[in-house]
Amino acid sequence: MTEKIQFVDLKKQYQPLKDEILEGFSHVLDSMYLFLGENVQAFENEFSEFCDVKHGIGVSDGTSALHIILRALEIGNGDEVITPDNTFIATAEAIAMTGATPVLVDIDPQTYLMDINQVEAKITPQTKAILPVHLYGQLLNMEALRNLADAHGIKVIEDACQAHGASFDGKQAASYGDAAAYSFYFSKNLGAYGEAGFITTNDDEIARRVRMIRDHGSESKYCHDLIGMNSRLDELQAVVLRAKLKHLADWNKARRNHADLYTELLDPMLVTPPVKMEGARHIYHLYVIRAPERDDLQKYLKEKGIFTGIHYPIPIHQQKAFSYLGYQAGDFPETEKAVSEILSLPMYAELSDEDIERIVNTIHAFYESE
Repeated sequence: MTEKIQFVDLKKQYQPLKDEILEGFSHVLDSMYLFLGENVQAFENEFSEFCDVKHGIGVSDGTSALHIILRALEIGNGDEVITPDNTFIATAEAIAMTGATPVLVDIDPQTYLMDINQVEAKITPQTKAILPVHLYGQLLNMEALRNLADAHGIKVIEDACQAHGASFDGKQAASYGDAAAYSFYFSKNLGAYGEAGFITTNDDEIARRVRMIRDHGSESKYCHDLIGMNSRLDELQAVVLRAKLKHLADWNKARRNHADLYTELLDPMLVTPPVKMEGARHIYHLYVIRAPERDDLQKYLKEKGIFTGIHYPIPIHQQKAFSYLGYQAGDFPETEKAVSEILSLPMYAELSDEDIERIVNTIHAFYESE
């Protein structure tokens, strides 16, 4: 029987790290110091250094990271935040949870990232921030976006939840914004064993407010200066993240090599490989193609033991939760077209060249049998 190729295979990643992680768990459980202890503090320093930023704050998950940044910037009722339509719902959700309004922008059809050329027309006196998403592991032209934001006196918040180690023109994700949010959801390039998140900033005051908000608005126990929340990174997840961080650069390099092989082997007359922008270091959290008869192709691949994903099938403006924004079908034509065609192929560091060759051959076989 042919071995299945999983969309993500975390077991292969875990095995060589197993002893180190279990030893770390044992140390934490023996001490029973479970929150904001030595592992969280060490990981905050290590990941901040990796991102080349001044401050790093561990939180419970990526959605909370976005929400806390917005709160730290005092964005709320009556404010607007510009963000792309093509993203996971958490991006818009975090904005809405503050009471602010997400203002959506269509995508560049080549990269699926927010179309910078459409942003300025969306700016109003109520606009307080632009929140770009480094979707699939690639940054858009952040220098251009930062210049636009500065010209209008607007903050920039980076959704870097899929961009651990990505860069543009040699500058890391998190280098351009007033603050950036990361997710360590288990399937990310750097993933916890469950949920975890992170906030980076070079601004001392933003960092101070973020640390307070994540811990019930407190800088000292039982003294609460802000309305905060419980969003602390726990010690067990920090153990996992510290063990994995040492390998992240190599894992990202492996993903780029896999992406190069996919792109070399795929027939562009049958499917459209992803576009890597000039100046971008893409870390391929996802390898997303555009495919005619996408749903039939996905079903065919599954029948052949190859598992894929769709990121994301329903854009924000068509989600029932955001119907109150008043957008209609056709308002974001590039996003609507893309979500009917995109397909995420298996992508993780431990994939073999043989796996990729089998995936590509199976895709070609589907179209050649038509």
